Amino acid sequence: MQDWPVGYGRRVLAEVDSTNAEATRIAAGLAGAEWILGLRQTAGRGRRGREWRSQDGNFAATLVLRPTEAPDVMALRSFVASLALFDAFVAVTGRSQGFSLKWPNDVLLNGGKVAGILLESAGFAAGKVSHLAIGIGVNLKYTPDVDQLEATATRPVSLLSECGAEVDPETFLDVLAPAYAHWEHQFVTYGFEPIRTAWLARAAKLGEVITARTVRDETVGTFETVDKSGNLVLKTAQGAVAIPAADIFF
Repeated sequence: MQDWPVGYGRRVLAEVDSTNAEATRIAAGLAGAEWILGLRQTAGRGRRGREWRSQDGNFAATLVLRPTEAPDVMALRSFVASLALFDAFVAVTGRSQGFSLKWPNDVLLNGGKVAGILLESAGFAAGKVSHLAIGIGVNLKYTPDVDQLEATATRPVSLLSECGAEVDPETFLDVLAPAYAHWEHQFVTYGFEPIRTAWLARAAKLGEVITARTVRDETVGTFETVDKSGNLVLKTAQGAVAIPAADIFF
């Protein structure tokens, strides 16, 4: 068991509608960073308001921070959280093989989705974002039923089914929190560049042809890099294209 990081609170709720919603409710009263773990989450959500169903025994948590950067810099913490998850998975399974990071905010295991990240504002002051909620969901033991997923969704996997690792949510939080604190320190101290470099070293399908799809259009190209703003950069017949937000398909 690693030591709990200094400056981070820890609260565990037997049941909650959504840990991100709870973050919004309590943010104004927090003295510092706070981890919220819901052992049972009844109304979780993912990107673009999609439902995120978390069965009991899986991991549903939110880290509430009070960052001082501009919103576009705050958003780069999805990469920070991805790296922390990668390290936590290595720590609890004793292996790094099979784990990779999918832009912009998923972690893959043997090509299937084992974890997702959702960043939302959790409070405003003087017209600016005062608190940031980093929601994290992990399939520790169970995966959603296939009929609950979109037809194009990445195949879901669990840590138990793929690695045989049986980890309870509180134990996983105790490993994830110090891993996050390490990468947050790197980010705040040295900026995005070391985060970007570390993330690319763990990136899924780097150098391969992938598809980036938004509501309006679709771009197919070679995954070249992630730029200094966190954009996905694809090499296409028309040249390099930087994509700030999209769903990615392999």
